[in-house]
Amino acid sequence: MIIQIIGLPGSGKTTLAAALAERINAVHLNADYVRATINSDLGFMPEDRVEHARRLGEMAKMLSGQGLDVVVDFICPTAATRAAFGNSDICIWMDTITEGRFEDTNKLWEIPTKFDYHFMSYDSKGQTDLIIVESGLHDWKAPTTLLLGRYQPWHEGHQALWGVASERTSQVMVAVRDTHGTSEKDPLAFPEVARRIRQELPTAFVIKMPNITNIVYGRDVGYKIEQVDLGADIHAISATQKRKEAGL
Repeated sequence: MIIQIIGLPGSGKTTLAAALAERINAVHLNADYVRATINSDLGFMPEDRVEHARRLGEMAKMLSGQGLDVVVDFICPTAATRAAFGNSDICIWMDTITEGRFEDTNKLWEIPTKFDYHFMSYDSKGQTDLIIVESGLHDWKAPTTLLLGRYQPWHEGHQALWGVASERTSQVMVAVRDTHGTSEKDPLAFPEVARRIRQELPTAFVIKMPNITNIVYGRDVGYKIEQVDLGADIHAISATQKRKEAGL
């Protein structure tokens, strides 16, 4: 997931980006920081701005390709810079001011024609809430029910458990233990496990976890651990048999 936030300097891009990145546990790429470090060889001529946008786009795609959500905030003033950055999953235009603090950027600025959100006033919390809800993003601050397992493979028993978990909280995280290759019972790597889960649950909140073998806790502080009885038929489902049937 790549989220791009564009707008004139001082329009609130960075503040919104920081708030949104924290809520969805994303990497935040700030163009000013990138320009001062990795892209310090570039100036502010039109061709340098295009190259700056291209490099930012490639960084975002590289991180997204590793399974990370990425929020990128930068001016991106022209159609050429927006094309150089490439496609984003969500584009947000912060249209909160008519002029920024840099006259050359004001002269270059072209009104965007493609965007998903157009904010003409500034409210980072309200706007973050809106984006998360409307875009179906996973909110790391929201109450969440955790399902922890190997899921080798995901089957109807897990699906039934997910259904019960979703009755506890509206957000359910499926945490996949990284057991691939540790035994003949673990033939699937995490990307394949996640793919199979999302075949059944397209918007599932799936994350990779270490090979968790023990859970230790002290006092109950804001959470509880619950065993759910799904009935004899569900409990009788054999992952070993499922693997055999699937040729795994």
